Amino acid sequence: MSKINPPSPTNAPSNAKRAPRLTAQRKLELYRLTRTPEAPIGELVRQAGVHLDDLRQIEQIVESAALAALKADGRHGRLPRDISPARVLQLEQELREKTTALAELSVAYTLLEKKERTLSPTLSRADGSRRRRAK
Repeated sequence: MSKINPPSPTNAPSNAKRAPRLTAQRKLELYRLTRTPEAPIGELVRQAGVHLDDLRQIEQIVESAALAALKADGRHGRLPRDISPARVLQLEQELREKTTALAELSVAYTLLEKKERTLSPTLSRADGSRRRRAK
């Protein structure tokens, strides 16, 4: 069983006993070490320089991340891993067509709004247009 190494006195400021920074790798190592039934949890927590509450939080994070990864991996609607260049070109063409159609519809809608405003300015105000009357 590997142990989390305590800091050496040479790299600790003013010889204060300080636990090494808990990186994600060290947290995962601590999690793995505490998974065996006979693991000396108290000793491992002291060596890592964390509290039991911190260990419980690490356990929760690791387990929820594992569940999320398993769910993402087992999704039925996941994206295909290999997309042929022909499919990419087809999708890009569809995107260009839809973008053009959206731009045309936007222009048509704007022109229609403008036409309605010029034909009946009193109706558009009564219908709740965005313009406010001057006071």
